[in-house]
Amino acid sequence: MNGVSPKVQNQIAMIQQVQQQLGTIIQQKSQFEMMAKEARKAEAELGSISEESEVYVTIGTVMMKQDRDKVIADLTEKTETLELRIKSLEKQEKALTSKFEQLQAQIKSALESVKTPSMN
Repeated sequence: MNGVSPKVQNQIAMIQQVQQQLGTIIQQKSQFEMMAKEARKAEAELGSISEESEVYVTIGTVMMKQDRDKVIADLTEKTETLELRIKSLEKQEKALTSKFEQLQAQIKSALESVKTPSMN
């Protein structure tokens, strides 16, 4: 990084940090989307069986019989919570993407001005 100003070096470090944060957020969002999809699928399956059907849920390493309506309510709540988290992560992703693009433009501009010094 010889010939690059400390300001540009700092911006490069910041863009790397933003890139890491963005990767983490995208990974978390993907996991939550998968969990929400699974919960919606389970909820749909439970909705298609009779109310008298026995329903079991896994809690840790134990399977327990539970009331069908309670399980549906729990899945609905879980889905809503996951969707809120996904929306929050989408906002963070958008903000970080914007910051990344801004830093990228600043670095590009600074590096171009180093390559083509103004003529006096």
